[in-house]
Amino acid sequence: MLPADPKTKNDDWAEKEWTDADFVRAKPAAELPPKVRDAFPKTRGPQKTPKKVPVSIRLSADVVEHFRATGAGWQSRIDDALKKAIEEG
Repeated sequence: MLPADPKTKNDDWAEKEWTDADFVRAKPAAELPPKVRDAFPKTRGPQKTPKKVPVSIRLSADVVEHFRATGAGWQSRIDDALKKAIEEG
C-alpha cells in the first residue's frame, strides 16, 4: 500500500521486488472499485506558467559538443551561460 503522502518515509512502504503471486493478484486500474478509482486525479491540473520558451537555434558543433559532454542538464547550462553573458553586457 502507498503512503498517503509520498514525502512520508516509512520502511514498511519500501519498494519491493514483485513476486509471481503479486503479478497474479494485480488488477488493471479499470477493474478497481469506483471508490478507489475516484481517489486518483483524472487530469494533470492547471498548467504552470512556463518558465522557459521552447526555441530552435543553430549552435556551433563545438559549443554543442562542449555542453553535451557535461552530461544531463546541458541545455540548462547553455541557458545559464547566455544569462551570464547578458548580465556582463
